[in-house]
Parts: sequence; structure tokens; C-alpha cells
Amino acid sequence: MYTIYTDGACHGNPGPGAWVCLFFDEHRLLKVCGGYVPATTNNQMELRAALEGLKLLPPSKPAMIYTDSQYLQNGITKWIAQWKSKQWKTANKKPVKNRELWEDLDRLNHPKIKWHYVAAHQGIIYNEICDQLAQLLIAQAGKIENLQQEFEQLFWKMQRKSAGRTT
Repeated sequence: MYTIYTDGACHGNPGPGAWVCLFFDEHRLLKVCGGYVPATTNNQMELRAALEGLKLLPPSKPAMIYTDSQYLQNGITKWIAQWKSKQWKTANKKPVKNRELWEDLDRLNHPKIKWHYVAAHQGIIYNEICDQLAQLLIAQAGKIENLQQEFEQLFWKMQRKSAGRTT
């Protein structure tokens, strides 16, 4: 079983944005990936984060994906079937926004993938790290030499902070 945490962020909407995903197998973190886009929307970054995580998943393997985007979670689990049946139109008969990203997600999604919504900024460590890495990517216009190293620094900082609260 694989686990993927994702987040997207944007300063302004639209504006400069970034996405991050953390890709785990059952025992360890396998990959930290992220990207920066100079002009985008928050929803596009949320979708991109999940898409890039799914690209890392071996075909037909089970995974749990955690996102703080209700747009992403509802879109992929509830709305997408109806959009496709209506030739990518919403219930209001308007074109689905971000259709290309949704189509790419749909191609990689399968029944062994379970999508979970987690509330943002509630202390879920990997969600918080995704958010902070995305914010850092935006602040540095994507110019981060080692995203894995940034992950490790944030992880241990959060661990120390958490340990300090319990003592």
C-alpha cells in the first residue's frame, strides 16, 4: 500500500503557485516532489499535486491519497462521472474548469485508490509539511536545490515542536 500526501498553494488566485506531494510505501518516504508555476490558480496546483503523485504510483497498485482540497476530493470521487457523462459539462451546462488536469487524473485513477480529505492547518504533519514546502517554493520562485532536505528540516522541526508540547 502506498500513501500520498498532496497540497497546492497560490499567492493571489490567479498568481504564482506551487504544488507538493510526498510519496510513501508502507515503510518509508520514497520521494518528495514539487513544482512552481508563475501564473496559475490554487485549484490547478491542488490537481497537479495529486496528478504528480499518481504518476509515481505503479500501475494498479493500491494507494491512499490525502488532500486538504475538497474540490479535488469531491471532483475525483463524486463529480467526475457526471462530468464525463455530460461531455465535460457541469450541472449548469458550463464547461468543467481544469478539464485537461481532470482527464489526466481520471486516466491514472483506479478503484484501488482511496481519496481522503483532511482539514488544512490542523496539525496533520505531512499535510502541514506539504503546505510549508509549497509556500517555500512560491517564496523562492521554485528555486530550491534540494526539496528532500527541506522536507527533513521541516519534519524534525515539527517533531521537536510536538515533543515540546507534551513535556
